[in-house]
Amino acid sequence: MTDEKYNQEQADEEMINQGFQELLDSYLATKHRKKVEIITKAFNFAKQAHKGVKRRSGEPYIMHPIAVAKIVCTEIGLGSTSICSALLHDAVEDTDYTVEDIENLFGPKIAQIVDGLTKISGGIFGDRASAQAENFKKLLLTMSDDIRVILIKIADRLHNMRTLGSMLPNKQYKIAGETLYIYAPLANRLGLNKIKTELENLSFIYEHPEEYALIESKLKETQAEREEVFQDFTAPIRRQLDKMGISYQLIARVKSPYSIWNKMQTKHITFEEIYDILAVRIIFTPKNPEEELNECFNIYVSISKIYKPHPDRLRDWVSHPKANGYQALHVTLMSSKGQWIEVQIRSERMNDVAEQGFAAHWKYKEGGGSEDEGELEKWLRTIKEILDDPQPDAMDFLDTIKLNLFASEIFVFTPKGEIKTMPQNCTALDFAFSIHTFLGSHCIGAKVNHKLVPLSHKLQSGDQVEILTSKSQHVQPAWINFATTAKAKAKILAILKREQRGMQQTGEDMLRDFFTKEGLEITPDNIQKIATLHNVKTHEELFSAIGLKTIILGDNDKNELKDKPSPSNWKKYISFAFGGSKSNKEKPVEEKEPVQKIDSKKILKLTPEVIQKNYILAECCKPIPGDDVLGYIDDDNRIVIHKRQCPLATKLKSSYGNRLLAVQWETGKSLYLPVNIYIKGIDHIGILNKVTQVISQQLNVNIHKLSIESNDGIFEGRIQLFVHDVDDVKTITTNLRKVDEIKTVTRIEKFEDQPN
Repeated sequence: MTDEKYNQEQADEEMINQGFQELLDSYLATKHRKKVEIITKAFNFAKQAHKGVKRRSGEPYIMHPIAVAKIVCTEIGLGSTSICSALLHDAVEDTDYTVEDIENLFGPKIAQIVDGLTKISGGIFGDRASAQAENFKKLLLTMSDDIRVILIKIADRLHNMRTLGSMLPNKQYKIAGETLYIYAPLANRLGLNKIKTELENLSFIYEHPEEYALIESKLKETQAEREEVFQDFTAPIRRQLDKMGISYQLIARVKSPYSIWNKMQTKHITFEEIYDILAVRIIFTPKNPEEELNECFNIYVSISKIYKPHPDRLRDWVSHPKANGYQALHVTLMSSKGQWIEVQIRSERMNDVAEQGFAAHWKYKEGGGSEDEGELEKWLRTIKEILDDPQPDAMDFLDTIKLNLFASEIFVFTPKGEIKTMPQNCTALDFAFSIHTFLGSHCIGAKVNHKLVPLSHKLQSGDQVEILTSKSQHVQPAWINFATTAKAKAKILAILKREQRGMQQTGEDMLRDFFTKEGLEITPDNIQKIATLHNVKTHEELFSAIGLKTIILGDNDKNELKDKPSPSNWKKYISFAFGGSKSNKEKPVEEKEPVQKIDSKKILKLTPEVIQKNYILAECCKPIPGDDVLGYIDDDNRIVIHKRQCPLATKLKSSYGNRLLAVQWETGKSLYLPVNIYIKGIDHIGILNKVTQVISQQLNVNIHKLSIESNDGIFEGRIQLFVHDVDDVKTITTNLRKVDEIKTVTRIEKFEDQPN
């Protein structure tokens, strides 16, 4: 062995032992029972299993399980079982060891968790859409067996995101996209607020590096100003809390770069226009744990005497915790400088739950805090019900799950006064299905606060809802348009499918009787002739239409079939046409792999010639040079260029990671592409002249299309221009903002669009 190799091995060994020692020190500092022996045993097993293997960054592979275990221990607050499972999480997948080996050495609980983690390894998604849906189902099913599986998986993803810099660019987009699409909302739903924020920010750094750097620099520039506002605002609050004899700490909470950017995108505003970058957090130690709710309100009453509270902005998550266990009292106060500032009041326990989520309950509850997990169990049950549908379309399935992941909550009351947590924007129909499927499927209307409303009525927090039913009512296809919860949508679709299958069966029988009565033979050609005659595309649609009596078989059909085909084994065909044989069930079509041989490891250069010949600029988001973009190989082996934040691209990143390409603009100023600008402001004589002056005369840009209208002193305009790149757009929008009357200038995707 060379000296260099020996020295490297010694350095690696030292790094590994130091990493493990840090993990042990973190564990010993917690309140968990100290089971150091089993953790050391798991470490030695994993170290041996991964011996000699390196990560892409060059460090020994075992450093990854150690880092994940450290996150599990210090940032999520789990104990020895989870730490051991985190250390062993890649041992079964990457080595020759089996789950049985783990069980023999570490017992059934750790083995079950490691098995759950192995099932969902390699990211959520495979290369094909069907595999992706299956893997996601596994993720959620293992999650409902033991919540620790998903908590460790989130820790694993967090460490992967922290070390994403050593990955290839196309892999970075896939992993960052998947993180934003699934893992960040999952972390949020489990109450891991700190981890959710970090996952979002890390994804943002890789998706939009320039925007991230810009927001970071603006946050640094305004830091001193924020610090001054914080000190001025909190000084009288400190005096009041000291007078009350409360033990507390006051923290300035600054909005994360991702949240700021997201708000700028959705509200079409600049950094300077975001008023809630700063919030204040009061974390207090209750004198008596049983009185912490009362103390929250006492603090609220005393500080609202100092500053006037916003009448519509009191959020009481103390009396009614969120589904993820979050508790706090949020109040927005008007500072003496004329600024609205949000104050969050929470006890130390509430703060731990807010940062660490469900795991934090175990610190405060002997024996595991199972009663605190009621809302989580309810959510897992909902997901299990969605999984009852055997073969959901992959993307529909993910979207349905995301309805549940992202929903904000409202509180609704039953006629007997029981409180139900429902997602924001839910309808009376959603409420009916949340109580019982029978109630939902026979629902004819509802009484909200004793007033009659239709099924599509949107519920508000505090509504009392009574569902009205009728035995003669059955599920209508139109319901799917105003059902908003995952459970209601899944149930409606399942019932409609079941009814459709029943109608198809009836239609098949009616068609068979018609053929027999007319002495005709049942062949694919004959069925197709009838389908063509009635402008129906598939045989299934034909059977359904006959069953529903929207198609009545008669003389026209008989005349169409006068040309009888030669006799054949029609019994055999009946079993084929009408689904009599199980072996003939339609197999799911596998997604075709792209045939085009493109080296996805290389960054593709977008020159004007290449764009004009081989590439398609996506219609959904209309990217122009300078936008953060990625390439996607579609089914026809063409490369489509999408903006990275385009909703369709977000799905592609999460679903077809193997087809993504890193792309770089190299167009210079030779290409002209259309871009749409939206402007809004105070109407004034000559405003149109000012706009055209800025665009045409000052900047020498050609206006292709222009639409402007005025209403009650406010004007709105849409302008389509031809530009070279994003820099041109920035110059145009900056110069238009200098016109006094113009208050909003933003880029929109389509000429007809209306910004949110």
